[in-house]
Amino acid sequence: MANTGNAALRAARQALGYRSQAALADALTDAARAIGLRIEVAARTVRRWESTDPPWPHPEHAAALEALFKRPIAELGFTPPWPNGPEGRGSREVLGTSGIQKTGRYRRVMGGAELPATVAKNFVAITVAHRGMYWSLPAKQLHRSVSYHARLGSDLISQIDVRATVPLARAVSESALLAGRLEFFDLQQPDDAQTSFVLALQAAHEAADALLGCAVLAHMAFIPAFSGEAKRAEEARERVRAARAFARRGNGNHELTAWLDAVEAEVETRFGNTRQALSLIRHAEQSYALHDPQEQPSPQWLDWFSPTRLAGFKANTLISAGDGREALTTLRHVLDELPAESVKQRSVYLADAAAACVLEKLPEQACGFLEDALDGISEHWYATTLDRIKVVRQDLRKWDSIPEVRALDERLYDWHTTVNSLSG
Repeated sequence: MANTGNAALRAARQALGYRSQAALADALTDAARAIGLRIEVAARTVRRWESTDPPWPHPEHAAALEALFKRPIAELGFTPPWPNGPEGRGSREVLGTSGIQKTGRYRRVMGGAELPATVAKNFVAITVAHRGMYWSLPAKQLHRSVSYHARLGSDLISQIDVRATVPLARAVSESALLAGRLEFFDLQQPDDAQTSFVLALQAAHEAADALLGCAVLAHMAFIPAFSGEAKRAEEARERVRAARAFARRGNGNHELTAWLDAVEAEVETRFGNTRQALSLIRHAEQSYALHDPQEQPSPQWLDWFSPTRLAGFKANTLISAGDGREALTTLRHVLDELPAESVKQRSVYLADAAAACVLEKLPEQACGFLEDALDGISEHWYATTLDRIKVVRQDLRKWDSIPEVRALDERLYDWHTTVNSLSG
């Protein structure tokens, strides 16, 4: 009998009108970019997938396949290389060091008792609790709980009462997004954050929640933007464009639009385009002026943004543009208005206020703000703040001889800060 290879994938390709493997490779590359993944699919990869014994696709390839064909990859002729269920088939692959599983679309596990919907309800309650804990608990401690919670949820999706699949998948997406935020902003682990964000995106897909997808894609833009590599600018911008497309699909409100403007402003600031960034901030301010939370409330998970935090984005952009005076005025208002529980964000704004003081040639005041920022991270470690403190310290070199700078170094290089900064 003739060897037919992976007939399921070939039939699916032809059903969508792709006559060649190269055409499918191009379509998959486009599909990946539409969901915020920066990958290139080669024709030889498709050739291997259509062979007699196709390899299990890498997770980002799997996400692109499912986005294009709108079905689980297990229905496209791929057999997972791990046992799960009576036939040794499953739909998830463990990746990375963060303990989170990256998933494809979730197949219903055959055999065994179906879990009741109350399991999803309890899982959601824990997700909500984690959301509130982010602002005050130490990142390393919270990360362990959040990452394993997301992993547990990804295991449960294929076992839960089908009526509870959507709320559970939505909670898994939010948990994985929070894990990624902790890994990226708090712990400086961008590779692990990427793993978590892909899981969050796939779970949002399972829940058909375009706004969660938007939030994940926008966060994915930070990874190339913060890399310091100019060549990754288009990668960051493409993810912002994808996030905006998802926001439109989900009828995102004015507050979400303002946040996306702020994210894009951060991206452009990182790549030196401060004029465009300030224009985006002005548009965000206009969007907030139109926002009516009673008429169109924001998703509950959008708790990392507010008019005060928009002003914080603005101040950071003003600093990059060299306008220390306006930035400092803005930051004083921000620090006055910031809620007491926002301890991590307060330390960032204190470091930014110090940067504004340096621009205004006020080194003593800059050191005072940095001392306060160090007080903040001594209680609630936040790697993003330490990065900003170190940048300002470099800018203070011309004042190395003054007592305030020498005292700052004693704090900056004490045991606590040094050990935390080097332990990751």
